[in-house]
Amino acid sequence: MPTAYGFTAYGGPEVQRFLELPMPVPGPDELLVEVYAAGVNPVDWKVRAGQHRAFLPLDLPAVLGREAAGVVAAVGADVEGFAVGDPVFGASARGCGGYAHFALLTASSTAHKPDAVSWTDAAVLPVAAGTAHDGLAGLVPEAGETLLVLGIGGGVGVAAAQLARAAGVSVVGTAGAAKREFVESLGVGVIAYDSGDFDEQLRSALPKGADTVLDLVGGDALNTVSAVLPPGDRIRTVADPDTAARFQALPLSRSGSTEALAELARRVAQGQLDPQVHGVFRFEDAGAALHAVESGHPRGKVALVMRADR
Repeated sequence: MPTAYGFTAYGGPEVQRFLELPMPVPGPDELLVEVYAAGVNPVDWKVRAGQHRAFLPLDLPAVLGREAAGVVAAVGADVEGFAVGDPVFGASARGCGGYAHFALLTASSTAHKPDAVSWTDAAVLPVAAGTAHDGLAGLVPEAGETLLVLGIGGGVGVAAAQLARAAGVSVVGTAGAAKREFVESLGVGVIAYDSGDFDEQLRSALPKGADTVLDLVGGDALNTVSAVLPPGDRIRTVADPDTAARFQALPLSRSGSTEALAELARRVAQGQLDPQVHGVFRFEDAGAALHAVESGHPRGKVALVMRADR
């Protein structure tokens, strides 16, 4: 029976453990993949804590992980374009399951991995970079325009900054002062929300306002930058519907398509996008990997490696 890492009840880290589970069987639009690497994201501990169970019901015990990369071991019914032995990366099927030696991926949210892209880089693309890609696809910022990213220091923001700058867009973002040097290294202007006069920094960085806004913080974040906001149709936000409506902003929606993931992989292979994987843990240290993400905001992305030779 393959080994996986998950949780047996909703709660804190104490409910996490290694599990011996039956080999998954791929259904329609699913691939069974031998996992070489898996991404570790804040959403993983939020799922374990029960914050998403209203819209992501799971049978317990459940396996953690929303993204993975590996080699196709079996193909589900009616799946086309993939074959056993293909190197791939994509989103976990049925909501979870990437922290495992074998996992199910959703075929329509999976792409082939180019040889030039490492397993760890591929594994962390679907959630963060995929969200960034889809957010920018909705905004369509043009070369010469300015994009304001609220919460630019996280995985989604870092990917959005790189993708936008590759298109000739000027990028400014809000982040903690501790991440200023890292974010500025990406060619991005930083407005520190926890250091100095925020309003003065905002006016200085965006004297003519922002052309487009990607709000990855939610809550009251849009209100704090209301002086520089563009029309609502040029704002994508993760804020609640009432807050979004107040600014006539549109929700940040996801497609997670094979085409989007393939484009991201091409950009990585061409050197236009660095997934910024700065934390790599062995599978046996999965608990420590998730703790690193849950206990703070680590620089860059965190990945699990399932095999020592990968």
